[in-house]
Amino acid sequence: MNAIVGAVYDVISGPKGQERDWNRMRSLFAPGARLISARTKDGVTSARVLSVEDYIQLAGPMLKKDGFFEREAHRTEDRYGNIVQLFSTYESRHDASDAKPFQRGINSFQLMFDGKRWWVVTIYWQGETPEFPIPKQYGG
Repeated sequence: MNAIVGAVYDVISGPKGQERDWNRMRSLFAPGARLISARTKDGVTSARVLSVEDYIQLAGPMLKKDGFFEREAHRTEDRYGNIVQLFSTYESRHDASDAKPFQRGINSFQLMFDGKRWWVVTIYWQGETPEFPIPKQYGG
């Protein structure tokens, strides 16, 4: 479980100009997996639902152009049988050496164990805002 979550953070992270290993990214997700961002505008929250391929097409050019490093700062975990729900508090930087992250938030991972390995089924995330600071129980 730690390896699969660490691999997600690792595969999207890299310096400006570096292409990400998208085949590795694809190998982490179960068929039909989704990446969903929660966005709030004018007091209304909506979900932007992406397939892994949609995410690669949308985020790939930005990650390469600007540089992007994301790391897990805190985690809570709930498991039942072969399913797990993690709240993984993240910190995003444009360069690994940046002292302060430009964004923090929570990635909600849903993982499945198929008897041999863990798969990412969903990553649902929301960035921290003044209206929604990260609570202490999640590393805030």
